[in-house]
Amino acid sequence: MIDVGKLYCGGISTGDGLRYGTKSETDAHGNAPHQQEKSASERRPIVVWNTTRTCNLKCVHCYTDSDNKKYKGELSTGEGLSLIDDLASFNIPSLLFSGGEPLVRKDLFSLIERAANRNIRPVISTNGTLIDRDTAHNIKNSGIVYAGISLDGMEDINDKFRGVKGAFSRAMKGFENCIAVGQRVGLRLTLTRKNYEDLHKIFDFIEKEGIPRACFYHLVYSGRGGDMFKDDLSHKESRSAMDVILERTDDFFNRGLDINILTVDNHADGVYLYRKLMEKKPDRAEEVRGLLEWNGGAANSTGVGIANIDFNGNVHPDQFWQDYTFGNIRERSFGDIWMDESDGLMHGLKHKADYIKGRCRLCDYRKLCTGAMRVRGFRTYNDPWAPDPQCFITDDEIGLDEEKKQELKAKGEEFPVPKELCRS
Repeated sequence: MIDVGKLYCGGISTGDGLRYGTKSETDAHGNAPHQQEKSASERRPIVVWNTTRTCNLKCVHCYTDSDNKKYKGELSTGEGLSLIDDLASFNIPSLLFSGGEPLVRKDLFSLIERAANRNIRPVISTNGTLIDRDTAHNIKNSGIVYAGISLDGMEDINDKFRGVKGAFSRAMKGFENCIAVGQRVGLRLTLTRKNYEDLHKIFDFIEKEGIPRACFYHLVYSGRGGDMFKDDLSHKESRSAMDVILERTDDFFNRGLDINILTVDNHADGVYLYRKLMEKKPDRAEEVRGLLEWNGGAANSTGVGIANIDFNGNVHPDQFWQDYTFGNIRERSFGDIWMDESDGLMHGLKHKADYIKGRCRLCDYRKLCTGAMRVRGFRTYNDPWAPDPQCFITDDEIGLDEEKKQELKAKGEEFPVPKELCRS
């Protein structure tokens, strides 16, 4: 995650201690802070648990390819409670209850309460359409510190993405119900060609509705989103989207609005933000570079600071890489699986800086990004250490001159960007 308010505007966030090793302010954005970490590489992972594959919607970019039906083999209530105890003994900082749609699990609030009682920060990712007032109360009372509700644009665009007419209005009702009971809630939006041109309208909507947090996700090629180059932003469009996000976040900050804005799943955003600050506030830019280098970008994300457990108990590098499994929590503890580097991919993920290839290896900003999303490199080039095709920082900007390009060619490390991402 790139905390735009923190980095670009000099704000504060509950996640400062976890993401940047700085002291988090008490009750920033209405919530208690994460503890301050000594180093990013030593962090225990935030675990995304797909509690169920069942979902009442049918989103076109769903990474789990979920549908409104029952799937076999999902962890039982007893297995879920035992898993949470296991994760607590491994000292994970936070557990993200995801799906499918997690609210279809009848035992969900018992599982959330167990996490809260075991000193794990429980958060939930939901489509919001099932949150009536009673459910909102249950979410808050069970101990959820943050509820992320997914939208993918304004009404018509969102409903097309969600595959169900009326999904937008029902999600908005979910927002309203959460806010009414005092539950901290935010917007989650995946950037695509269908919605990025509406970003100004989306920021207007965030302000009008009093939404205190918004996360803008870059598309990851998995599940039903696995063949979506055609809907992914081009490099030019990504830069345009970032310009709007930086501009509007800065405007919120200057007007004293306490709205936390983040981008997710592309560490190139941090490089772009840093370069913009170099033009605007050079002294501030160097401080931000230090924060980004502490974080390490991808070096400390997939396989280190983020993990995934699916509906059947399989452990994956992250939630978008469910076709690669390290083990199953029905057979081994999560900690044993996660710290076992006998698996070649796990070893590489924990030492990414030694393995990344191509332009990422020679990039001037390598320490800030470390190759971004490994799964996108794998999906595109069938090589987990290949560059992330969504890097929108140009060769000139990263210092990739002709001599370096010849070096890559000689080593067989040329990875052409898909033509769909090069369109103007």
